[in-house]
Amino acid sequence: ASAYHVSFTYLCLFVSQLVWLGINAFLFVHFYIVFLDERFYYTRVLLGHALSWARAPAACLNFNCMLILLPVCRNLLSFLRGTIQCCSRTAARQLDRNITFHKLVAYMIALHTAIHIIAHLFNFERFMNAQLDGNASDINYVLSQIGNGDNRSFLNPIRTNDTNQTIVMFTTIAGLTGVVITLALILIITSSMEVIRRSYFEVFWFTHHLFVVFFIGLVLHGVGRIVRGQTVTSLENHKPNECEKYFEQWGKNGSHCQYPEFAGNPPMTWKWVVAPMFLYLCERLIRFIRSQQKVVITKVVMHPSKTLELQMKKKGFKMEVGQYVFMQCPSISQLEWHPFTLTSAPEEDHFSVHIRIVGDWTERLYKACGGDKPNVLLRMAVDGPFGTASEDVFRYEAVVLVGAGIGVTPFASILKSVWYKHVQENADIFTKKIYFYWLCPETQAFEWFADLLQSLEGQMGEKDMSDFLSYNIYLTRWKDKEAAHLRVHHEAENDPITGLKQKTLYGKPNWDTEFSTIAAKHPGSKVGVFLCGPPVLGEQLAKQCIAHSESGVKFIFNKENF
Repeated sequence: ASAYHVSFTYLCLFVSQLVWLGINAFLFVHFYIVFLDERFYYTRVLLGHALSWARAPAACLNFNCMLILLPVCRNLLSFLRGTIQCCSRTAARQLDRNITFHKLVAYMIALHTAIHIIAHLFNFERFMNAQLDGNASDINYVLSQIGNGDNRSFLNPIRTNDTNQTIVMFTTIAGLTGVVITLALILIITSSMEVIRRSYFEVFWFTHHLFVVFFIGLVLHGVGRIVRGQTVTSLENHKPNECEKYFEQWGKNGSHCQYPEFAGNPPMTWKWVVAPMFLYLCERLIRFIRSQQKVVITKVVMHPSKTLELQMKKKGFKMEVGQYVFMQCPSISQLEWHPFTLTSAPEEDHFSVHIRIVGDWTERLYKACGGDKPNVLLRMAVDGPFGTASEDVFRYEAVVLVGAGIGVTPFASILKSVWYKHVQENADIFTKKIYFYWLCPETQAFEWFADLLQSLEGQMGEKDMSDFLSYNIYLTRWKDKEAAHLRVHHEAENDPITGLKQKTLYGKPNWDTEFSTIAAKHPGSKVGVFLCGPPVLGEQLAKQCIAHSESGVKFIFNKENF
């Protein structure tokens, strides 16, 4: 039964992605067939099947561009998460994969854009060749001359032979917007690569806002109506299947075939994207209003491991464990917003974040806060809080928390809140056991969080609650000097690195052994596994959850996504 429960969670994810892929496949096939209709018979005479190959991915682009903004509407997702949480935790967990879905949709947009562009390159070459042909006995040339003079009923959008594809590309609405859209998309996707996003967040941030240019170009792209088909009225007195072979007699006395009349397809993209664009505008308006609310920095602490702690207050601010906020410092940048996990507990009279100084923006924030001599005069704007998977932590009888490096920040809030609940003798707390694992590549990273663990260790010892929290700290890399120092002090009562009674372990956990041990201690229980760390570690833990969900134990995997 427990294995079924975990499998069901992943089945839901698989089914939701399958439905999305299925809709894409349906739209592609449907619109491919639509442009095989009699109305587009003469368009296909000019272009062949490249017409359908251009229009089918265009329909898929409309669908995916409708979806791309929804996963980044943070307030909408928080509302949905809170609404469906009471009905289905499995459905709520799907919302926690919003960034993953956002990326999948972006890749699909890139794929269909490539197909659309390649097909239209063939189309424009054939349009050009038909216009330049000059052979009145060639139906392609005859079709290209229709509409000369009044220019109302043309089929070939290239109206003169005194041009080339480059000129057409930059002098038509479709060509110009197509170039702009493509360039914006290339910049957005390339700057979203992990290496750039981690090392040059500002580049990622600014280029991502080219989505405004992308959507404006997308809506305008079809205004020129270059894809044209025979009108319904014309089809009544000009049947393409019958009249094609008599093209040299079209419109002449005695001919039963009049010249066909053509009209462009009306632009459709706006119908797909207007609703999500409106939702996103509402989202940005809410963010703007909240960002204008006054934030008071009550305390600034510079921890030894180049980790800056900001304690703040904001009127009406309410949070849950594991949530995060977006922060802006106007004196650094009026445009940049950066996400940070809240490290305070809901029971505290302030909210706090811990910021590791690793990039340009954090370095400037560190200097703006006074560097080694902190001050609280800095002005900050805060948007949030927003929900994450960690909000569900108290819904499980046993909990496994796994943090890697600075990824430990969501669990600071959880551990503090657990402590407050026990101190206040909160009878509503369902969680009976917490297993905490922290993996760090360097000893300096332990410093700020070890203080919290020391405090919890001492206080829980006094309350005779030592068994409630089981924690294991792993140092994954170390230098020879550090190793020698550790060997000398290994027998000391407290750990030489963290100062905790629990000794630091070296290397990486044997997850198979750890999960087997936890499963044996909690038969018939639901165990929530929460990770804030790299995707590779997430894959390992997800596999362990599936493998060890047996004998009545249900391991349910949750991962933080920003």
